[in-house]
Amino acid sequence: MTSPILKVENLTVYQGNYLAVRDVSFELIPGTDTAIVGPNGAGKSTLVKAVLDLIPHSSGKIEIFGRPITRLGNLRHLLGYMPQNFIFDRSFPISVAELVGLGWVAEGSKQHSFFWKLRSQSREKTAAIAAALTRTDTYHLRNQAIGTLSGGQLKRVLLAYCLVITRKILVLDEAFAGVDMQGATDFYAMLNELKQQEGWTILQVSHDIDMVSRHCDRVLCLNQTLVCTGQPEIALSPQNLLATYGPGFSRYEHHH
Repeated sequence: MTSPILKVENLTVYQGNYLAVRDVSFELIPGTDTAIVGPNGAGKSTLVKAVLDLIPHSSGKIEIFGRPITRLGNLRHLLGYMPQNFIFDRSFPISVAELVGLGWVAEGSKQHSFFWKLRSQSREKTAAIAAALTRTDTYHLRNQAIGTLSGGQLKRVLLAYCLVITRKILVLDEAFAGVDMQGATDFYAMLNELKQQEGWTILQVSHDIDMVSRHCDRVLCLNQTLVCTGQPEIALSPQNLLATYGPGFSRYEHHH
């Protein structure tokens, strides 16, 4: 049996005095795409931030690659993260290529000469940036300031940032927020293709139940605590959606 790449046990998270996530347990199997769904305020973003150790948790265990999240060390760069809102000063003078380059780190070079190493790493970095931009169809934007990008273009550039070095886990927090339906469809197609090529394990927060049902391997229905989990055809049944969202939820609503 394949060992989980991520294991969460009895995770509880407070935001101040508010109990945001209560006693949540789940595992991610390598190479799978798992979606977290639930109503606004259900704790979805809080959960993924706690899993990535971006915010503290009150109790429970989080292990990635068989290690506690707080002791990942140099394995942390194997995690890629796309936040729901990438907030920045749109007047800040940084180009698309420079932003993607911030995600690059040298991976185990063993050169003898310091200056040879610098030159070699510079060539490697330039090539990695170009490759990541090409694979996300954003190479033509490489010299453009990030403040001039549309919402869909920015999402692709952030995906290139995650792609510029080897990642094993990709965490997406409502990656399609602010993107129109066609843009989200195109992004999903690209994400699925890259997942197959890279062998990524994906954990994503999504409001798009229809897209999740068609593309994800597993679903976690969350409303502070884990209501249900399973394959989409099981987890997204009318009964489970009612228990997760309450009455009045429309199965095919899209929130883009």
